[in-house]
Amino acid sequence: MKSNQNKIELVSRCPECNSPDLTKDQYHAELVCNSCGYVIEDDFIDYGPDWRAYTPEDNEKKSHIGSPMSPLIHDKGLSTTIGWSNRDSYGKKIPSKNKSQVYRLRKWQKITSMRNSKDKNLIHALHTLDRIASGLDLPKPVREHAAIIYREAIKKNIIRGRTTEGIVAGCIYAACRKYNIPRTLDEIENKTNVTRKQIGRGYRHLSRSLDLKLKPTSPYDYISRYCNDLNLSCDTRSIAIEILDKANEINLFNGKGPIGMAAAALYIASKLNDEPRTQKQIADIANITQVTIRNRYKELIDELNIELDT
Repeated sequence: MKSNQNKIELVSRCPECNSPDLTKDQYHAELVCNSCGYVIEDDFIDYGPDWRAYTPEDNEKKSHIGSPMSPLIHDKGLSTTIGWSNRDSYGKKIPSKNKSQVYRLRKWQKITSMRNSKDKNLIHALHTLDRIASGLDLPKPVREHAAIIYREAIKKNIIRGRTTEGIVAGCIYAACRKYNIPRTLDEIENKTNVTRKQIGRGYRHLSRSLDLKLKPTSPYDYISRYCNDLNLSCDTRSIAIEILDKANEINLFNGKGPIGMAAAALYIASKLNDEPRTQKQIADIANITQVTIRNRYKELIDELNIELDT
């Protein structure tokens, strides 16, 4: 590397025309003669000044790169935008006489960023996705995966004839299942303007069209979350998981809803660990009926021979 640097620094004239007018093209990493166009060196390394940064301000000032690409932005964050701060690149306020011109530029930049109907639909869908995901308190990886699924749906043109919000909700549901972050259709419905039935249809349509291979949800996925919501200890959580392990060994999960099984296991575990919670409390957290908990509770008690003090 050092020898290459010295070689470039020693070249002061073009070997073809002997011209001293040379230019370092940093974009293409080439040393070019401006007189005859001869490329003297290529793929040289930009050693540049000292880019070490000791403070966050220095790091931002000396950075060679921008923000990483993100599927949550319609253009993936690759384009530049005219900000709303009304300040120039030096931080000075834009004069009043130029504000109307900047406003028109900002307006036209926004218009030109939407080149066709697919871009308009994607911008609207990503705003909707951000609103729903924020209401559900979903982490960034789940949001990004939902955005990727929606982009694939647009690319294959399978969203025609369906509501944007219904498809977006289906993408979010699929992403939650992919990352084992349980969110029920009812929970997603509460944060959207579409029905549970529409969300389910959207998810099934995406799953068939994009061949989404997702595992079914398991009662284990809900235990930690319900324990936190009910303020139960780690010991109660461990007991609930042991109950589910025994139930799984005798295939008691077959044909049963995972939420009901998780709720019933927690109800039994809370009693066994002297942290009793009522069926109503658990039903409200799990968003199911007390009858469901009662039925699953009786099955677990009978099949696993669990004795509880009444």
